Amino acid sequence: MSEERRGYVYGLTAYTLWGFFPIYFKLLQPSPPLEILAHRVLWSVVFVALLLAVMRNWRFLGRLLRTPRKLAGIALAAMLIGVNWGTYIYGVNSSRVLEAALGYFITPLVVVLLGVTVLGERLRALQWAAVGVGALAVAILTIDYGRLPYIALTLAASFGCYGLIKKRMSLPPAEGLFVESAVLALPALGFLTWLNLSHGAEFGHVSVTHTILMVLSGVATAVPLLLFAGAANRVPLIGLGILQYVAPILQLAVGLLVYHEPMPPARLAGFGLVWVALIVFTVDGIRAARRRAAAAVSAAEPIPAR
Repeated sequence: MSEERRGYVYGLTAYTLWGFFPIYFKLLQPSPPLEILAHRVLWSVVFVALLLAVMRNWRFLGRLLRTPRKLAGIALAAMLIGVNWGTYIYGVNSSRVLEAALGYFITPLVVVLLGVTVLGERLRALQWAAVGVGALAVAILTIDYGRLPYIALTLAASFGCYGLIKKRMSLPPAEGLFVESAVLALPALGFLTWLNLSHGAEFGHVSVTHTILMVLSGVATAVPLLLFAGAANRVPLIGLGILQYVAPILQLAVGLLVYHEPMPPARLAGFGLVWVALIVFTVDGIRAARRRAAAAVSAAEPIPAR
């Protein structure tokens, strides 16, 4: 198997696992979202710490502690991913799997807007068209829901901003997840201590299966991320861009076919416009990548002697 094909296997596996996350988090009920989130954070720290111990890779902590600016960036990234995880768990366990899936469909459009507003990038005409169609879709869905699709918008905004910060810090996946989870670990531990003292904790009181699944939430968090890292090192950017739609498509299917969430015509129209926007966005990205590749080949060709 070639390295690129291996990368596609890693990427497809990662996005497939993320696509079935709604089923996993539904199984963690009757624990409330904040309890699930706190356990996810703590067990992620434990699992990744064990992984780093096996890899004997702790030197990065020393370098990190000597760079306060990077530590501040990691703290901000940790808060954003905590908001993202908590919102997703809340959305799934309040029977809004479709709205959660919508959040990850519109994330690429939010990333484009962040590029314009934060990085000062200039959009091509088709990118502006995709963003406009996406905004129209949100307007239609707002009318259909009778409110802003705040779960979808929070997921897209938090993950988009998280990705922007992570890109600037460029920490490896395991090390990054460990530090981010460690930042969130103290408030998570404090919340779980309070929950146990007030006799409101479900962990350890529902069933053996429930307890095991809560403990394994750290593994469920880390494994897809590590698989994705393996894909990112082997797969072209265009391939990764297309693969990213696997997870929300599967989440949409789970919401419709497993949990039978409603999809009235207006909501279907809103989702349809989002998909149109993504098709325009993807086609434009492929065309731009081909133009860049052709320009690079042209620049590399030797100039004939006269």
